Amino acid sequence: MADAQILPAPGRRQPRVSRTAAWWLKDRIFSSPFHVALSIVVLVGAAFIGQFLLRWGLLDAVFVASDPAACQAAKGACWAVVYEKHRTILFGLYPHSEHWRPTLAVCLYLVSLTITLMPRFWNLRGLALLWACTVSAIGVLMYGGLFGLPEVATSEWGGLALTMIMFTGTVVMGFPVAVLLALGRRSTLTLVRSVCVTIIETLRGVPLITILFVAVNVLPLFLPAGSSVDKLLRVTIGIAIFFACYQAETIRGGLQAVPRGQYEAAQALGLGYWQMTRVIILPQALKIAFPAIVNHIIAALKNTSFVMIIGLFDILNATTSVMQDPVWRKYYVEAYVFVGLVYFVFGFALSLYARAMETQMKKGHH
Repeated sequence: MADAQILPAPGRRQPRVSRTAAWWLKDRIFSSPFHVALSIVVLVGAAFIGQFLLRWGLLDAVFVASDPAACQAAKGACWAVVYEKHRTILFGLYPHSEHWRPTLAVCLYLVSLTITLMPRFWNLRGLALLWACTVSAIGVLMYGGLFGLPEVATSEWGGLALTMIMFTGTVVMGFPVAVLLALGRRSTLTLVRSVCVTIIETLRGVPLITILFVAVNVLPLFLPAGSSVDKLLRVTIGIAIFFACYQAETIRGGLQAVPRGQYEAAQALGLGYWQMTRVIILPQALKIAFPAIVNHIIAALKNTSFVMIIGLFDILNATTSVMQDPVWRKYYVEAYVFVGLVYFVFGFALSLYARAMETQMKKGHH
């Protein structure tokens, strides 16, 4: 008689199998001859590309040089173009003697954003006060006119500070509109639902460049004579509306994924529509749609680069203007790689934060 298999007692966890590095390599890399050959090809290709990038970007590169001739004699990248033109890239048309103001504004913004993203500081009144002070300080620093600071028109704002201002304005103005559009599209009122569907589907089907063109050139035609709206504000509102329409569909998906029993339980407790939505339904919907929501927020950061079409000097357009210098034009790759790294750092940081928050939410759920 064969030995009987001993089963673990009910309710007791089985011991976890130790997965060593050798086991992982055998199971994932060398599990078959095809996987072995594919792994070797990938490793050789990665080693070749890595060696090339290491030599080009670091070992043979020129980091500081006031004369492009030093770069012509080198075999690697010419990061000196970033060193020589970094002020224009990071500050655009902002007056040279006032560059400390957007620098301080970006630092204040990053500190406030870091505090806001930390759960220990999630207090509505405290965060509202923090951002009220931060926005006021950034406005005074960027525009001036107070405390002896010379005024700088928004048409002269540029670089990284302008990118951060438009990105924040897009998310702050667009997200509440997205929530309202998502709720309106699921409304039982035919008129409200029809209006929301029309807005979402119309603006989702229009390129962002068209919306920016309308905001800059067409909207002023409908304003009363003698009145005007700042160009930067019009552009930010246009991007925010575009962002809201895409984000609304993501939130609507989260609302549809909330079990019907949650609605029925809230109604059984006597909660009204807005109270039920605010306390019971919307938090669950946002939690379900959280990864997709962050994806659209990262896309909003990159969408700010479209303002180069209408003449605003964000960090990408400022770099493009720098590359018009015939002395440094040859090294445009290095300049655009630097700008790409800036976008990557912010986007990757948001992605890591979203992953950490998603893990924390799953732990809280269990």
